Amino acid sequence: MRKQSAIVVGAGVAGLATAALLGRDGYDVTVLERLDTVGGRSGEETIEGFRFDTGPSWYLMPDAFDHFFGLFGKRTADILNLVDLAPAYRLFPENASPVDVPSGREDAIRLFESIEPGAGAELAAYLDSAGDTYDMAVDRFLYTTFSSLRPFVDSEIRGRYADLARLLTVPLDKFVASRFTDTRLRQMLTYPAVFLSSHPERTPSMYHLMSHTDLVQGVKYPQGGFTAVVNALVSLAEENGVRIRRNADVRAITYSGARATGVRLTGGEQLAADVVVSAADLHFTETRLLPPEKRTYDEKWFGARDPGLGTALVMLGTNRKLPQLAHHNLLFSENWDEDFDAVFDGPVASRPLDASRSIYVSMPSATDPSTAPEGCENLFVLVPVPAATDFGHGDMYQGEASPAVEAVAQHAVDQIGRWCGIDDFRDSITVMRTLGPSDFAERYRAWSGGSIGPAHTLRQSAFLRGRNVSRKLNNLYYAGATTVPGVGVPMCLISAENVIKRLHGDRSPGPLPEAM
Repeated sequence: MRKQSAIVVGAGVAGLATAALLGRDGYDVTVLERLDTVGGRSGEETIEGFRFDTGPSWYLMPDAFDHFFGLFGKRTADILNLVDLAPAYRLFPENASPVDVPSGREDAIRLFESIEPGAGAELAAYLDSAGDTYDMAVDRFLYTTFSSLRPFVDSEIRGRYADLARLLTVPLDKFVASRFTDTRLRQMLTYPAVFLSSHPERTPSMYHLMSHTDLVQGVKYPQGGFTAVVNALVSLAEENGVRIRRNADVRAITYSGARATGVRLTGGEQLAADVVVSAADLHFTETRLLPPEKRTYDEKWFGARDPGLGTALVMLGTNRKLPQLAHHNLLFSENWDEDFDAVFDGPVASRPLDASRSIYVSMPSATDPSTAPEGCENLFVLVPVPAATDFGHGDMYQGEASPAVEAVAQHAVDQIGRWCGIDDFRDSITVMRTLGPSDFAERYRAWSGGSIGPAHTLRQSAFLRGRNVSRKLNNLYYAGATTVPGVGVPMCLISAENVIKRLHGDRSPGPLPEAM
């Protein structure tokens, strides 16, 4: 009897995860990747002995990884070498002393109390709520295709409608500000909006659940970086019979009537399949791989939505150690509302490109010596910028950075040296490369040059984010950060599982049973 065949477009985290699960289900699976590397936005570049992750760098939601590997009868500890980070991150507030933020509920409560009397007890209640909301999200809103209303109208969830309404309609910044006064504490609890590609004032407070992931579950690091995660997914896929074709550029999804039949590659080669899963950017899939009459989401639909944030990424290698920095470092400006406004509403005169801004600095060499030559440091700097392709390229792949990306990168170098107390920081830099929104648009076909995915606003959360299956073509499914349940590596793993649930006709909420 012939095996059912499946084609997966894109070898990013979601594509690899979906392929592995399809292979486990007995499908004959081929993954088609346009680039000569795998991992998608979770990429890696090695330059003069420095190994840079060029995408995700925070290992959060460890239970999502544990569950995904458990579907294959494996333990995370057998696949990844995880290190608990202490501190979870170092905060550099503008015009204030650095603050080391710990992982662990009780340590976080003590820190908050030391900064603002009474904030410890307030944080305890906040984290109780965050944990409860996190559990509800896992049980009801993440591992689901939203193809049945039954899980959302039973007696248990009906009793929470009032709480849900408040969590969905009160924005995160106001939710936090009503509980804490100190700017640093407010920023610690609202910065996860960046992980959601969103503005704190437009992010539903339901997402305060993110504080459960960093302050309670803790922040970890997989030795080898997120490349180790990608390699683990490649191994799982290949163990389950998946073939991965690199340099295979999909030009169109083919169909007959109302049924997807496969894909056509650049050059004309056609590949047939019983199931097609696009793990490419949803905007690209709908507007470039399908004709207008077969699109579930047209340009008008995207035009009314928020593509999220763009980023200027700066990869730095230094010739000396930098004890001033931890593994994760957050530099927060006092007027960070203006930072977010400039990103989501466009540059404003009061926030020029060379202004100090809130940025993130990862120094994995603090934990993983393999990322830099001995005695050196590896820094990955993320500066939020508008998701706009006219912001330009970096010099990693183009040879010369656009003026906007170059200006942001140079100012970031000066800001790190100044705020973090690193004398002659610029002089210690021996390697510097940049990426900009245009790189994400061209390399990863990212909508509007967004680096993470569509923002998690109310109109772009849960079932309002869209469907993971085409309305126009049977057997065409979607996976990845641009569809449900959302952005981030854990969400991409969950999106893969939701494709399998859709194929199984499984309308239940909650994760699939793990292998025994």
